[in-house]
Amino acid sequence: MTPSPALHESRLHSLPLIARGKVRDNYAVGADRLLMVASDRISAFDVIMGEPIPGKGELLTRVALFWFDRLAHIVPHHLTGQAPETVVAPDEVEQVRGRSMLVKRLQPLPIEAVVRGYLAGSGWKEYQEGGAVCGVALPSGLHNASRLPAPIFTPATKAEAGAHDENISFEQAAALIGPELAARVREVSIRLYSEAAAYALRRGIVIADTKFEFGLDAQGTLTLMDEVLTPDSSRFWPLESLKEGANPPSFDKQYLRDWLEQAQVDGQPWHKTAPAPALPPEVVQATAERYQAAARALLGA
Repeated sequence: MTPSPALHESRLHSLPLIARGKVRDNYAVGADRLLMVASDRISAFDVIMGEPIPGKGELLTRVALFWFDRLAHIVPHHLTGQAPETVVAPDEVEQVRGRSMLVKRLQPLPIEAVVRGYLAGSGWKEYQEGGAVCGVALPSGLHNASRLPAPIFTPATKAEAGAHDENISFEQAAALIGPELAARVREVSIRLYSEAAAYALRRGIVIADTKFEFGLDAQGTLTLMDEVLTPDSSRFWPLESLKEGANPPSFDKQYLRDWLEQAQVDGQPWHKTAPAPALPPEVVQATAERYQAAARALLGA
């Protein structure tokens, strides 16, 4: 599929803009729905890059829609089932086609529901320091990229724009949303991850970790929202390259993060604050290819 021209920022005149996130532009559709438009923006270290990744928004939307459908028996999701093209003006259809979701408006929970099946990233750093991740004690002798005995729930706070998410313990999450709801989020998140990870493994992809977001509807029903199990919200590794003790190559934005770790601005190392370094065309292309490879493996197309 040939992607549409890259979209760094949507501009809809027929709907009020609520917020622009790192990737998605959210518009109000009446009082009870949102139109979420996935741009081709990409962020790393909580900084939005100046250059879009062509086709990224469409790809993220396809992957998220696949997972919402496949995992709907575990927990309700926020999709309305209505076509996004039906709520915008005719001259705006091309901005939303293939990259948007028309969803129920929910009350978001103030935590990110992170599930880890392998040690990586900040989890690996925490384990090295104290043998635990977000207060979850783990066996000794594990290495970078080690598979955990069982998936663990390691919540994080939702940071304001430009700030960094912070890992928290289950007890801290329970203090934020209540112990009963926190236990429900943990149970549902681990079920979602476990089923998705098993499917992906059969397709040659290891889902090392992922983050889910939930909200409550008007009846208080826990509902899966935002995106789900995409290369933006997950760490995807090729099974054939997995080797304990080393960072495997990835199908997500890790390639971009690695490039940025070596990048310079005005002759100095970039300090992970805006503005981001300009991305060379080859980095944009290589990042796009990794996202495309993940979609092909997961969706078979």
